[in-house]
Amino acid sequence: MKTTVGLGILLTSLSYFLFTLHDGLIKLLVETTAVWQILFFRSVVILIGCLVFGGPSLVREAAASPVVKPMMLRSLLLLGAWLCYYNAAKEMQLAELTTLYYAAPIVATVLAVPVLREQVTLPRWTAVAVGFVGVLVATNLTSLNLRPPVYLALLAAFFWGLSTVLLRKTSMNARTLVQMIITNGFFLILTGTMLIQVWHSPNLVELALSLGTGIVGGIGQLAFFEGMRKAPISVLAPFEYTSLAWAFALGYAIWGDLPTPNVFFGAALICGAGLIIIFSERARSRR
Repeated sequence: MKTTVGLGILLTSLSYFLFTLHDGLIKLLVETTAVWQILFFRSVVILIGCLVFGGPSLVREAAASPVVKPMMLRSLLLLGAWLCYYNAAKEMQLAELTTLYYAAPIVATVLAVPVLREQVTLPRWTAVAVGFVGVLVATNLTSLNLRPPVYLALLAAFFWGLSTVLLRKTSMNARTLVQMIITNGFFLILTGTMLIQVWHSPNLVELALSLGTGIVGGIGQLAFFEGMRKAPISVLAPFEYTSLAWAFALGYAIWGDLPTPNVFFGAALICGAGLIIIFSERARSRR
């Protein structure tokens, strides 16, 4: 397997762990704080981090970047995804919510063909399918009642899958910190306009959670953007399923959601999906 593809897999897998931790923090916050306010403070923290590491010249570079317009479109898709996702989080368990969100790798893999002109091999399609079956087994989705939060989570998955494809399309035209400052700067403007209507004075715990959300989300975003630069979408998509294990672990640690036996069987299928990709890409590199 090529070194860049392997590094892309590692970075993307790390990002999904961090995003799951990030989602757990937001699920705690969303009980008392509006999503708009959470995303505003998250963007502030990430922007400060970008400026610390990139310097003031980063703003000028971002303003002149050719990816400003596509990144603004991607930001709108992300905003839609997160608003749907975190509002659904108010009434759903973390693992249940994460499962529905796993329609996103399928969306991304399908769109990678017409949008990115990727050649999606049979092993890659197989890995996506096996991973999704593992998700269905792990969460016993057939017992899920169809209600508004379910549709919100599915809509979020579609928006996220489409935004991932757009990220891969723009990732080669600007460095990661530039993409991050454009995305989060745009988010700051969008969420800031709503802040007056939804403002909630945070206590010390909520401030700490908001800071943690920004730090964890920023590092996760950095790893995700870099991972997308190094490997095709159809290779990376199945690794999004790895965050299911983290979702169950956090659900148990924070909310006491105890995994059932089907979780472990589903997790084995998800691991199998990752192995399919790893071994097939190694075989391709040898050829």
